[in-house]
Amino acid sequence: MTDSLPVALYNATQVRELDARLIAAGTSGFELMQRAAHAAWRALRRRWPDAGAVTVLAGRGNNAGDGYLLAALAQRAGWQVRVLAVGDPQTLQGDAALACAEARDCGVPIEPWRAEAPLQGVLVDALLGTGLTGAVREPYASAIAAINASGRPVLAIDLPSGLCANTGQVLGQTVRADLSVTFIGLKLGLFTAGGPDRVGALVFDDLQADPGTVAQVASEAVRLDHGSLARVAPRSPTAHKGSFGQVLVIGGDLGTGGAALLSAEAALRCGAGMVTLATRPEHVSASLVRRPEVMCNGVESTYSLTALLERADVLVVGPGLGQAPWGRSLISAAAQREQPQVWDADALNLLATGAVELPSGCLITPHPGEAARLLKCSVGEVQADRPAAARALAQRYGCVALLKGAGTLVAAPDGRLALCDRGHPAMASAGLGDVLAGVLGALLAQQLAPFEAACLGAWLHAAAGERLGPLGRGLAASDLIPVIRQLFEEQSPCLK
Repeated sequence: MTDSLPVALYNATQVRELDARLIAAGTSGFELMQRAAHAAWRALRRRWPDAGAVTVLAGRGNNAGDGYLLAALAQRAGWQVRVLAVGDPQTLQGDAALACAEARDCGVPIEPWRAEAPLQGVLVDALLGTGLTGAVREPYASAIAAINASGRPVLAIDLPSGLCANTGQVLGQTVRADLSVTFIGLKLGLFTAGGPDRVGALVFDDLQADPGTVAQVASEAVRLDHGSLARVAPRSPTAHKGSFGQVLVIGGDLGTGGAALLSAEAALRCGAGMVTLATRPEHVSASLVRRPEVMCNGVESTYSLTALLERADVLVVGPGLGQAPWGRSLISAAAQREQPQVWDADALNLLATGAVELPSGCLITPHPGEAARLLKCSVGEVQADRPAAARALAQRYGCVALLKGAGTLVAAPDGRLALCDRGHPAMASAGLGDVLAGVLGALLAQQLAPFEAACLGAWLHAAAGERLGPLGRGLAASDLIPVIRQLFEEQSPCLK
């Protein structure tokens, strides 16, 4: 499972620095603008070869310049072309002004934007670029609303107007594109928060940028793909179950026993040598019937948990744990241990209340609601800047934080940030987080460091959902487990 996109992800400031370095190295700004227009025009013709008509909605910056040059290319190709200028062409400067002049010289009709103007053919969003930080203002907000209400196919140049390039936050009004063509460096905001819902299909063009020049600018994050993931070493012919760790899953209060069992089964199928489940005594019989390979223990108190903690190499704490006295007592015991730990679900809710402290070297897996409780803020604030929220979690709790959601993010206390853009909407189903927690526990048990385990686990989990997604609605969490096993074998073969 591979793709053609780069792994480096940049913020808007870094992209501007890339532009500046390319210009300083000898490629003029207007030449870069021409290359961008050609790339967008090629993508438009591949997607809609028989459209025959284009309406470009242009703002007043370099993004508009790309649009004017695309309009000139379409005019020369004999298409019906029109530019609706939302930004006054008389205020254009520099390369954007040159682009507008070229469009005029080609005979492209340029009209002022008005709300009643008919929108025809493929709509090209050349309104607002990567520099937008505040809410979209008029007349741009009305133009974006008209694009979205038109029912016409939409191509966004660089990124959909109104989308924050850094965070994926929707800045008031955002174009919903069918196709986005982005340049030089991938913007982080295209892949997280509101980005995946607005970008449509994504095409990247490096505009023939010199790789050495690009490498001079540090990226904000890395995008996980098959080639950038850590690999678990092949197993020797003399391997035995004790070589691959014992994972102890702690959870499953009354009514939520399935959550802990899902985690235990996922850990088993992802290669842990042994898996133990500490759960309510009422769940033992059902667990043995479901998965006899898991050593299921009924525990009433911390006393009966002590021996299990002593034998475990990795703890997975929280799936179905609850916040009642039973769960509180078990997590208090786990918090005193020094083994690598994955904290999920109610373990995070108890952590947010201050009832327990997180041991060092842990991996936490909050969804946005849990992240908001941990950071003492609103879900909206988390979603408005997911990269900042993930980093804040890692810093505040001294752990690796895996922030779930569209564009899952993995942050380390040292500042590293990774993004997983795999997945499928069919994964919106209960229990998938429990499976992920078990996968992470198994990877830790096989000696991956927390950050590398979180990156690989997030990718395996999301890629499994993506592989099953075409079957449609009704995806159950347990459906993922055999597919994760298969993907793990493809990524890290058991034998050399």
